[in-house]
Amino acid sequence: MDAQEYLAACLPRVDHALDEALPSASEPPARLHAAMRHLIFPGGKRLRPALALAAAEAVGGDADAVLPAAVAVELVHVYSLVHDDLPCMDDDVERRGRPTVHVAFDEATAVLAGDALLTAAFGALVAGATERDAAARALAVRDLAHAAGAAGLVGGQIDDLAGAFDSAAAVESVHTRKSAALIAAAISTGARLAGASEAQLAVLHAAGIATGIAFQITDDLLDADEDEGCSLVRVIGEAAARERAQALLDSALEQIADLGARAEPLRALLRYAVQRKL
Repeated sequence: MDAQEYLAACLPRVDHALDEALPSASEPPARLHAAMRHLIFPGGKRLRPALALAAAEAVGGDADAVLPAAVAVELVHVYSLVHDDLPCMDDDVERRGRPTVHVAFDEATAVLAGDALLTAAFGALVAGATERDAAARALAVRDLAHAAGAAGLVGGQIDDLAGAFDSAAAVESVHTRKSAALIAAAISTGARLAGASEAQLAVLHAAGIATGIAFQITDDLLDADEDEGCSLVRVIGEAAARERAQALLDSALEQIADLGARAEPLRALLRYAVQRKL
């Protein structure tokens, strides 16, 4: 299974579902809706949505049936990018090859667009819920909220801003919450909506956390020549960081070894997440 082919196959379905989940850019308030869409279309590779779809397949479910999870995790991801780029955060001026939202619009609009994307994520996750799947949707909302909130992404971001990373444990603590929590949530929500058992969800979540930390270590390696901040490369060196990323990937793959051939797309995506461009 080729990960990039799988990503390319997922892209049209995910983009169509994202388009349907968001208001038109011409619908009032048009400026807000245009800002919400600014980093969604054209988007990135849609790795997190693809992980949700692949996780559904890994537990024998229908990938199309879990598109609400794929949409929700991408909306949370993009919200986090919009806010991370703000002048009071990382102060970035370019994202996905175009001006960041606060540059293309203004800072206040970017804040509100991020807020709206986050709330849209939870709306997308429960849209169309039936009596049969209501319980699974509710648990998926709980899991995604945990990954996105103070215990996850937001908490990781505030510690990242605080700096002072003098140990591998401190760096990985931020990586676990800021990057890995959402990657794990993408996998577990996709699997949950596909009917995964609690035992399957536990191993898939663990694999997602391990892969998510390794994913961020890969970013550390790719950005080693830049201002590193919260970087494992700075703390333990490039060679040791590479070894750590590979060990985490090996652990993730071992976690899902028992899922068999139907998990091959998921395995391919996990490898791609960690080994891209290295």
